[in-house]
Amino acid sequence: MRLMEDELFPSTPGKFKIERAHTINRQFHRCFASTSTMFLWALFLIALTASYLSFQSFVDTSSRYFNASWGGMHWEKQIRASATPRRPGGVSVLVTGAAGFVGTHVSLALRKRGDGVVGLDNFNSYYDPSLKKARKALLTSHGVFVVEGDINDARLLAKLFDVVPFTHVMHLAAQAGVRYAIENPASYVHSNIAGLVTLLEACKSADPQPAIVWASSSSVYGLNEKAPFSEADRTDRPASLYAATKKAGEEITHTYNHIYGLSITGLRFFTVYGPWGRPDMAYFSFTRNILQGKPITVYRGKNHVDLARDFTYIDDIVKGCVASLDTAQKSTGSGGRKRGPAQYRIFNLGNTSPVTVPALVGILERHLKVKAKRHVVEMPGNGDVPFTHANISSARTELGYNPTTNLEAGLKKFVKWYLSYYGYNPRSGGGATKASKSL
Repeated sequence: MRLMEDELFPSTPGKFKIERAHTINRQFHRCFASTSTMFLWALFLIALTASYLSFQSFVDTSSRYFNASWGGMHWEKQIRASATPRRPGGVSVLVTGAAGFVGTHVSLALRKRGDGVVGLDNFNSYYDPSLKKARKALLTSHGVFVVEGDINDARLLAKLFDVVPFTHVMHLAAQAGVRYAIENPASYVHSNIAGLVTLLEACKSADPQPAIVWASSSSVYGLNEKAPFSEADRTDRPASLYAATKKAGEEITHTYNHIYGLSITGLRFFTVYGPWGRPDMAYFSFTRNILQGKPITVYRGKNHVDLARDFTYIDDIVKGCVASLDTAQKSTGSGGRKRGPAQYRIFNLGNTSPVTVPALVGILERHLKVKAKRHVVEMPGNGDVPFTHANISSARTELGYNPTTNLEAGLKKFVKWYLSYYGYNPRSGGGATKASKSL
């Protein structure tokens, strides 16, 4: 024990005090030095970690920027090139729903006359997406770049308006179809209401604000029985959710026009048909089933009255759309602030000559040279209306709109396209010969 005490504590009392003080001091310095070193190492590690995380964030951001479905320098270059007019006084138009039926035809018409066009479409699966991809390929071959994205994507819309100062927006993106609303009502609210608001928000914040032309529908006339349908008629009794969302769109656009000075033109389309049409439309599905030898369902109204529609050929609709763009006045707002009253219009775009559904089937039979197997049933309560008939006097006066294609001539052109696109050979007595394009 003594030896241990001698090792730990010196024998001389005075020396002990001095040595102990030095020992404590040395231990203090060692401790301080050790703490400082640890603190410096901790700072170094923190700095290294922060640098790594910052670098990783930069890499991730860059990766998203260059590899995302939209964005990046090459993407922006394509957008600008597509949006650049090729004629003096040409306009730059953002076309939503560009890979859709009407959107494709309008985009082509604008591009062919030398306007700048950028398309936007989400390529949803409401009907065969391969048809939309084929339309996109057609647009690409004519120099129209189509962005794959949704109108509900506010970041994408903001980016598009940041890259290009669009003079006009042709808003054709929407969830279409009267009967599908019973199965999937949310899709109509998402696209036709929420999507419209998202687009209008982007337009009112853009500088300069674009003039807007958008697709409403003859469905807004709902249970109206006064014929022909005029823009002054009541539209507060919709017969379907689809019609209700289009009516809501008209009220919403009026609000943005009033508050933000957006120049807005609404177009009420009447049963558009023609090449590259929608497979869910009656004339399209009738053609498919007649060629495949399948029965077609022909609905009939109350008291055995045949349903009738104001069928409007796609080329006539396109003329009305382009005329609406050409006569649209500039928006009066800037950065979301209104400087004065802005133009607000609504037009019917129809053919003014309603044709019954049985007559439509008869025309298809003649052009297809095949007899239809008709299954006639009473019209269910699914939102369809017994007839539509457009009064187009306002469009004639203000747009110079003058439809020239009757149903006989229009269906002839559609059938020619259908047989070519789906590769149907009448001599084979069967359906499409190209299985990849079968619906």
